[in-house]
Amino acid sequence: MTKKSGFNIINSLMRFLDAGVCNFLVVDTVAKLLKNNGFEQLDLSQTWNLKADGRYFVVKNGSAIFAFVVGTGEIADGFKIISSHSDSPGFRIKPNPEMVSDGGVIKLNTEVYGGPILYTWFDRPLSFAGRVMLRGKDVLHPVTQLVRCSHPVLTIPHLAIHFNRAVNEGNPLSKQTDMLPVLGIAGDGEDTSEYVLRLLARSIGVDKNDILGTELALFDTTKACRVGVHNEFISSGRLDDLSMVHASVMALLSSLSASDKSTRVVAVFDNEETGSGTKQGAASPVLANILERIAASSGGNHEDYLRGISNSFMISADNAHAFHPNYASKYDPTNHPVVGGGPVIKINANCKYMTDADSAAVFRGICEAAGVPFQYFVNHSDVAGGSTLGNILTSQIDLRGVDMGAAIWAMHSVRETASCKDHVYIYRAFSKFFGV
Repeated sequence: MTKKSGFNIINSLMRFLDAGVCNFLVVDTVAKLLKNNGFEQLDLSQTWNLKADGRYFVVKNGSAIFAFVVGTGEIADGFKIISSHSDSPGFRIKPNPEMVSDGGVIKLNTEVYGGPILYTWFDRPLSFAGRVMLRGKDVLHPVTQLVRCSHPVLTIPHLAIHFNRAVNEGNPLSKQTDMLPVLGIAGDGEDTSEYVLRLLARSIGVDKNDILGTELALFDTTKACRVGVHNEFISSGRLDDLSMVHASVMALLSSLSASDKSTRVVAVFDNEETGSGTKQGAASPVLANILERIAASSGGNHEDYLRGISNSFMISADNAHAFHPNYASKYDPTNHPVVGGGPVIKINANCKYMTDADSAAVFRGICEAAGVPFQYFVNHSDVAGGSTLGNILTSQIDLRGVDMGAAIWAMHSVRETASCKDHVYIYRAFSKFFGV
């Protein structure tokens, strides 16, 4: 890969991060990329008629997306899968959110989604995005309208230090009282009831009474950028896990000129940050159902599908913790990945990750074939680690696979930091996995 092509991948990543400010817009952005490259969208409720080397994708709940290129061999030749997730920690706006305080200041009642680092959200230019559900032809089929307010309309102001002199010695925060965003100041006599609904109705050109429901997330309007004396870092919200979504989708697109006996799959789940226990999450049978339908539509039976699963491999791509130069004691003494050091293979003796010696060896081989470095992450033995997509998915499908990611700083902050070089490395490794 040339220096110019690596530069293009990073610019593409930054555009992707700026577009995918919430799970629904991530999926919408991926779907547009796929359509522009000849992929056909399938309906989960319709019969599929797939063709060898055909390009297809399906969307679940508007917030998860599954793209695949049908293999040219038998179903028993298996699947090559890269999984990631569309959601990131943050705040969701509750129903009936308007709260008016002295001076007509309108603040919004919100709920924390996942596990964000709360204080990083203070004093930022914020806005909201998500989906609005409108009346449809019948009550079972409301119409989805995506919304995004691109200019800053919200902020969560911090309390001045003069009212809490000990703020820098530790500052416990209430999610219900300390973290509510301010929307603006109501004019004299202005009606503040259903203020957000009326704002949404005006922005999408519908009657307020036609809005049946909303799912709206806050996001930092500051765009992704490169930092560092050599521009070696990328700073952005939602790097976890949109950098892995981007790398996997771009690798799939780079593989389109090649044929493969195996079926290549990119699976982007939702709700990983809250445990994956939804119909569009990794703990559901959604991926297993899609893979079995690919097998059936390609002329295989259940036996062929199970044989194919035995010949399959999955890369569970979710970011890892980079060694922090200010907190060395938090890391394992011999297995702490550094930014810029290449893809991270994640290992846990208590099976929080799906990685074992076999799958780690496979991914190491992929990296070596792609000419990229690799490194390992193991938790400090006194620190409990979290789980991710890999071991959750194996409760549904008995796949071989590895958990990996890019080493990043400040995971779950409103802005995280990663190495540009690592993203290029991972894109190269994923492309090699898909046969490029």
